[in-house]
Amino acid sequence: MYAAGIDVVGWDPDEATRREMRRVGVPAPDRLVEAVADRDVVFLCGPLPTLPATLVEVAAMTGERCVLTDVGSTKEQVAAFAAAQGLTHRFVPGHPMAGTDRAGLTAARADLLTGAAWVLCPASGPATTAFRWLAELLVEIFEARVVPMSAPEHDSVAALASHVPHLLAGALAGAVQRAPLRDAILALAAGSFSDGTRVAGTPADRTANMLLGNRVRVLRELAEVTAFLDDLTAALRADDAPALAARYDEARASRAALRDRRFDADDRQFPAGGDHAAEVSWLRELGVAGGHLRGLRVDADTVSYAARRPVAD
Repeated sequence: MYAAGIDVVGWDPDEATRREMRRVGVPAPDRLVEAVADRDVVFLCGPLPTLPATLVEVAAMTGERCVLTDVGSTKEQVAAFAAAQGLTHRFVPGHPMAGTDRAGLTAARADLLTGAAWVLCPASGPATTAFRWLAELLVEIFEARVVPMSAPEHDSVAALASHVPHLLAGALAGAVQRAPLRDAILALAAGSFSDGTRVAGTPADRTANMLLGNRVRVLRELAEVTAFLDDLTAALRADDAPALAARYDEARASRAALRDRRFDADDRQFPAGGDHAAEVSWLRELGVAGGHLRGLRVDADTVSYAARRPVAD
């Protein structure tokens, strides 16, 4: 946003980080209230356990027209908290599916979110207005693919798409760390090891907060992964090459679908006013189906969505 010429202000509780922001040209006042005053939108980017208190604090410092959102990796808890606090009308739970294995200001890249899937959780009523405004911003400025879905749907999908991979990466990297021939293993480690363990470099506290914040769903999906691994193990123990190859053919199909996905246009229009229930229902269904928004326009009477939906295999 800063690179796009938009008025951006940053803040961090760490004084050294604020100094680094100023050094790279981003205004960073010492007081949070000064950073969020008169803003159109505030992105909450703190550790997951701090988000509820930060949301209340920032909401009290900003006007009713200020849209609030977050970038946390779990959504149901913070969405329920916002609803209990009466903030649903201007808080839009969000999660950009992008990042590196490093953290902090020095890990920032201008193109980090370009083309990334950015989940937003729309709600009916006045909340839909905030969703529309924020979705348009993310598409136009960040060039992100906005994926709308409910908070529980996000947490269910993210468990296998993001959270379990952190467990698997940690297990593989951790096993190597304990191995007697660790240095020899690392000397031979190539793309498969590097790709498979990348997220193990994520700060440990952040990973733990993410896994605990979605614990029930992560454990459920981990059981599915374990069952598939058991199938592979059984075929290996039985020296059963056809069974082993069959399981890998199944796995390759998923990988191929990720690489070769095709999309059709799925554009829709809805009344700009009303309770927006039909609009929100369509948005959530689009996201669960694997689709995303690539543009929207709000006129006096109509909201028009330009969307893309995966072509069935």
